[in-house]
Amino acid sequence: MTDASVVAVRERRSRASLLPEFPWDTLADVTALARSHPHGLVNLSVGTPVDPVADIIRDALAAASAEPGYPTTVGTSALRTAAVTALARRYGIGGLDESSVLPVIGTKEVIAWLPTLLNLGADDLVVIPELAYPTYEVGALLAGCRILRADGVNRLGPERASMIFVNSPSNPSGRVLGAAHLRKVVEWARERDTIVVSDECYLGLTWEGAAVSILDDEVCGGDTTNLLAVHSLSKTSNLASYRAGFVAGDPDLVAELLAVRKHAGMMVPLPVQAAMTAALTDDEHERVQRDRYRDRRTALAAAVTAAGMTIDHSEAGLYLWATRGEPCRDTVRWFAERGILVAPGEFYGPGGGRHVRIALTATDERIAAAVARLTV
Repeated sequence: MTDASVVAVRERRSRASLLPEFPWDTLADVTALARSHPHGLVNLSVGTPVDPVADIIRDALAAASAEPGYPTTVGTSALRTAAVTALARRYGIGGLDESSVLPVIGTKEVIAWLPTLLNLGADDLVVIPELAYPTYEVGALLAGCRILRADGVNRLGPERASMIFVNSPSNPSGRVLGAAHLRKVVEWARERDTIVVSDECYLGLTWEGAAVSILDDEVCGGDTTNLLAVHSLSKTSNLASYRAGFVAGDPDLVAELLAVRKHAGMMVPLPVQAAMTAALTDDEHERVQRDRYRDRRTALAAAVTAAGMTIDHSEAGLYLWATRGEPCRDTVRWFAERGILVAPGEFYGPGGGRHVRIALTATDERIAAAVARLTV
């Protein structure tokens, strides 16, 4: 191996060393404790769907499964049209067309690679929420960018950011940002030619009040320049295993992403595209799933509160953001002693050090078991 090769290998290794430890790998001890419960583990630590995939979606997947050829990166016209019409029908987002939408291989993938795909690097600043889904930070680190945690643009000062991530409804806290807040972010970004990426994976799971998209006319005034909204079918349609998501917004940014993803072979499989089209066309299965989560949330929130905890925010999404007024790892162990696994709030940033995230993504039977243990 030449000296240059050795240097290259070391550089690659140093880039990997910049990434934080995968959070869930740190839960081995409390997972073992929770599993030791005589009536089994209740895993409320991750937002993994457990309910059936609707027949209309599975039928569409099966019907396209005989296709032998490569799919297109841009996605079928039917899929892009279904996404545009679903955004208008479900969330009141108008003014988009097929050129505004691009399917992606799950939204975690696109969030992790967006800074790289859009050619950001060491000279660029990426702003992420103070409490944030860890992949925003990972994506910026993979691109070698600088990172700043800030919820409000007032804290950013005169420095120009190249990209700002917003997340409403929030993972982990379920906090919903109002139209006025989002509009202020958009106005600040336009003054600085900053790309705004809005993670809207939980937009269809609002329990209290209303949540709006970054692409809503009330927020952006019908101008999607430098705006991208990220949407997932994992939560509302139980398609986590399908890796089914899409981005929508500025056609120029969508075209730039498309050009790079073509070269990189980032294609959503055609049967998955067909399944996504069916999911985006049918609202009934989404309503059924939303009602399931609403019922689980009601039962679990009552039990958590009765156990003496405070629930903050949590007006939307698939989680309860709760605290016992102590370090989050102590609360995680408290739950584990009762056979329940939850996520420490510190996974999502320093501001989460006294909270835990409790997922609603368990079967009715497991939610009932958790409620019973918390009530006792």
